[in-house]
Amino acid sequence: MATLLYRTGGESHGSALIALVEGMPHGCPIDAAFIDRELQRRQGGYGRGGRQQIETDRVQYLTGIRMGKAVGSPITLLIPNKDNRLNDAVATPPLYHPRPGHADLAGAMKWLTTDCRETLERASARETAARVAAGALARCLLKQFDIEVFGFVRAVGQATANIEVTPHNWRELLAKRDASEVYCPDGGGADAAMKDFIDRQRTNRDTAGGICECHVFGCPIGLGSCTTWDGRLDSRIAAAVIAIQAFKGVEFGLGFATATLPGSQVHDEIAFDPATRNTPSLGFTRRTNNAGGLEGGMTNGQPLVIKAAMKPISTLGKPLQSLDLRTKQASEAGWERSDISAISAASVVMENVIAFEVARAMIEKFAGDSLTEMHQNYTAYLTAARNL
Repeated sequence: MATLLYRTGGESHGSALIALVEGMPHGCPIDAAFIDRELQRRQGGYGRGGRQQIETDRVQYLTGIRMGKAVGSPITLLIPNKDNRLNDAVATPPLYHPRPGHADLAGAMKWLTTDCRETLERASARETAARVAAGALARCLLKQFDIEVFGFVRAVGQATANIEVTPHNWRELLAKRDASEVYCPDGGGADAAMKDFIDRQRTNRDTAGGICECHVFGCPIGLGSCTTWDGRLDSRIAAAVIAIQAFKGVEFGLGFATATLPGSQVHDEIAFDPATRNTPSLGFTRRTNNAGGLEGGMTNGQPLVIKAAMKPISTLGKPLQSLDLRTKQASEAGWERSDISAISAASVVMENVIAFEVARAMIEKFAGDSLTEMHQNYTAYLTAARNL
């Protein structure tokens, strides 16, 4: 079965980050400027730390692209690190005091060492730059099928945006999001409240988490599968999102709220509108989208809606209690240069890892060695479905 895959390599302070992407169909246009803009967005956001003033993330394309198009072979993306001091023992010294909430302790024990340095270098969220690059590359394919992805920050602390996203207003909200330092498209005061919460945590030498939200528009019915647990598109998306550093929860549509309501208030009633028969929804409509566009592990023609919770960053300016792994004596946790809040950047990462999973499902359903073949298969499927 044709599929889309990627792997990343690199450490936070190594020479570079790398993403190797396999399965992009021949002939797919690659929008390098768009990919670099997504990397720039990942570097931005209110509450970021000093590292973002050092790096200027841009992709270098080492393999798989000719004259701005995929050639069908693996694509290698390289993002150089300016702050590449991994082999400088003074600049990147051993870390013997694991930070609560970080991978430090678990990784040190996993590799049977008292030094958490190697763990933190790979576990660092710096690695997500490679995932954003891979996801943005996949979005170049999705755009060929008019599938669009929109992510933003829904909440920081208790400050929550009170907005409704629809297929009709999301582009307007996109412009508002891009004008916001917190990447929140709410012009009603939530943006200021989020910044105020982050400022208070900075003053307290603490950190802030929040909730990111992502919508995907234009998916045809039937992406994913109900036949295998790992073929379900919701399970794939959930895995991709929860794998983002510091993410602790994922929900689709109403999510956890469905557990508190009767079925009559949860399930989305089905109707048919002949006027929309020629859209990817095939004419099937819903008054509500509580399922978040996924039923039985497959897209149902409605927009995908995913929310995810990011915990506060675990490196605190006022360190929590920990211990020295060499002596097992109590001490303060170690400190590494970090952010007060990376929720804005996290929304960019979430947006792009979701895009990658949707692109993977598209390739699996409409498999073709070339973009031309994929388009033919896509058109044939929609024609057959409309004739049922």
